[in-house]
Amino acid sequence: MAMAPSSQPYFQKDEKALCFHHELLYEAKVLDVKQVDPSDKKSPYQYKVHYKGWKATWDDWVPQDRLRKLTDENRELAASLRKEMEAIRRSSTAAKGASSSHKKKVTDMSSTRGSEGRETPAGSTSLAGRKRGRDFEIEREEQFRTRPAVRIPMPDKLKSLLVDDWEQITKNLHLVRLPSTVSVKVICLMYQGHEQKNRIRGSADMDILEEVLQGIQEYFNKALGRILLYRFERDQYLETHKLMETRGGPPAYSGRSPAQVYGGEFLLRLLVSLPDLIAQTNMDPQSVNRLREELLKFTMWMARDEVIPKIFRHEYYPADQEYIEKAKGDEKH
Repeated sequence: MAMAPSSQPYFQKDEKALCFHHELLYEAKVLDVKQVDPSDKKSPYQYKVHYKGWKATWDDWVPQDRLRKLTDENRELAASLRKEMEAIRRSSTAAKGASSSHKKKVTDMSSTRGSEGRETPAGSTSLAGRKRGRDFEIEREEQFRTRPAVRIPMPDKLKSLLVDDWEQITKNLHLVRLPSTVSVKVICLMYQGHEQKNRIRGSADMDILEEVLQGIQEYFNKALGRILLYRFERDQYLETHKLMETRGGPPAYSGRSPAQVYGGEFLLRLLVSLPDLIAQTNMDPQSVNRLREELLKFTMWMARDEVIPKIFRHEYYPADQEYIEKAKGDEKH
């Protein structure tokens, strides 16, 4: 999606930045700046970039939406994308190794003799032996780019919260106290307030942020009762849903959406489920990549040490015996 045109370029000549090449972010330097159509004052800008550590033959003119400011947050995003690519490469290699292991046993005997004249010594200077690491990285990136699944890495701190949440519900037979002190909607507003200072007001970049956060809430409202709850929470949800649908009921529930009643623990469950949900849509690859970037940044923000205590209050309480017996009775049917 193109950035909104501006009277001044967002990036300057000789500025260091991060630039997307397919789905990965690389450090780059802006070599030149020009408008796509010099005769049109409202024409968007494009930038000639040189990727750090790459040959000059990779220099390219790119639109503004391929570039990101060289901030700590965007460096962290770049590292997460690279870490994800490495994880996919390792899992892919392991899968190929497992599927081909039985073939190796069959071919070892017949290939040993022929390979004696073909093996390349470790110190060989042949083209294959001195293949540059950068070229190998591009090949791995191509594999990463063409994968069918959408992946959103979950920071370890949030994984730990998910495990604790599972134990509280399924093992300790506790429930999350509702309505949550900090709802999904409030969390989205908090992140929007944090992130909007990094974007140009009125730009497509800002519009994307607002659309994604609104989309998260809509997905949450539709997915909560269908796929985000543990079986033990079903009765609580049914009671809560009735209160939300009741006119003139308790103000904390009446007329509110699930995103206004449920909080961070349930939002984490949605973020884990989103890759599968996104994969079922008809979004084009460019839109999927941009959505994935926004979700990654949102997830990394949630995992910050100063943010976690603000949005995860861990307000669990033990279910009473009547609720437990009813829930167990429902499981039998």
